[in-house]
Amino acid sequence: MKIFKSINDFPNRTSTVATVGTFDGLHAGHQTILERIKNRAKEINGRSVLLSFDPHPRRLVHPEYPLQLLTTIDERSELLSKMGLDYLIVQNFNEDFAKIESIDFVRNFLIEKIGVKHLVIGHDHRFGKNREGSFKNLEEYAPVYGFDLEEISAVQIEENNISSTQIRKAITSGNVKAASYALTRPHFISGKVIQGKKIGRGLGFPTANVGEVHPDKIFPAEGVYSVRIDILDDPTLRQIMGVANYGKRPSIANEKPLLEVHLLQGGQDLYDRPIRVHFIDRIRDEKKFNSKDDLRSQIIKDVEIAKSQL
Repeated sequence: MKIFKSINDFPNRTSTVATVGTFDGLHAGHQTILERIKNRAKEINGRSVLLSFDPHPRRLVHPEYPLQLLTTIDERSELLSKMGLDYLIVQNFNEDFAKIESIDFVRNFLIEKIGVKHLVIGHDHRFGKNREGSFKNLEEYAPVYGFDLEEISAVQIEENNISSTQIRKAITSGNVKAASYALTRPHFISGKVIQGKKIGRGLGFPTANVGEVHPDKIFPAEGVYSVRIDILDDPTLRQIMGVANYGKRPSIANEKPLLEVHLLQGGQDLYDRPIRVHFIDRIRDEKKFNSKDDLRSQIIKDVEIAKSQL
């Protein structure tokens, strides 16, 4: 997959099959759309293209709300590179771009710049200034500008439509297992291992504190989770079983929330190394213990539960 940082840099030619959107999370619904554009591109001997945006449009349109990204643009690019897509265009979403009328977006960018011959969109897609553009508008533009149009219905799990919003709700409520079904993989957080106070080591359960996480990344509800850990600078250290605690650690510190992980297969020196934590299932809420012995006893139970979940 080749990545372009602007629509203007993209080499225009015909037979482009495209879709448009932020595709945060690349969940099952997004994957259905991407499979369709890949298959359609093969049918017409064309190229499959995703036009996406960074920063997320909500950053500009609704700056008062936290983003809570399922995936950063770098994580999305990494996941997309494994999906067989031909091209990814990451267009800078700024004030000027946000002011583009829907018809100008279609004519000047999708047609003239990208050369779209077949456009595939999700069932709830909106575009253009103030999100004025809809599927109905695209139906009007298609015969005028000579492109085919296809709308993909919402993908469902247990009769519930999959959406990035619903997945975020599942994660922030601690239901990471439900989120994994919709994402088709566990939700993960990437960061770097930073120095801690070595309190876990003193309890017999050394932990790695995860820092330098993207500020817009969504965290699960505070609590204890079974996880799998990747050490990103060593391809041999992947999917290591672990237990993670995300929270204020009320028994010890009661500070701002921190993500710390205990590897069940220890022995690695992780300080300053890039790490990715995949959340498999929730074990329990975070709670305060009366003594370090009580906390140690609970951690032993948490480890056994994590092993069974993993």
